[in-house]
Amino acid sequence: MRKHCLNKKGTFRERVVSVVKAIPRGETLTYGEVALRAGHAKAARAVGAIMRTNTDKSVPCHRVVAKVGIGGYNGLKGKKKKLLREEGVAV
Repeated sequence: MRKHCLNKKGTFRERVVSVVKAIPRGETLTYGEVALRAGHAKAARAVGAIMRTNTDKSVPCHRVVAKVGIGGYNGLKGKKKKLLREEGVAV
């Protein structure tokens, strides 16, 4: 594991998951905003990779969107849009 991925608050993946779990229903953050809050401002693509491989249903990864548009959702862009609309997010 790379040295920069570790700190007192866990791995980058753990911090990303923690940030995403804290996104309230009906709100979104961009991949870049999640990366910044997780401690690596330039790691938006890494956040996308983490969300793409997420299988934990308690992580609301549909609330993480692209800076322009909504981005993917494990290959199901239409499902992401539907979930966001159900939460009251204008997409």
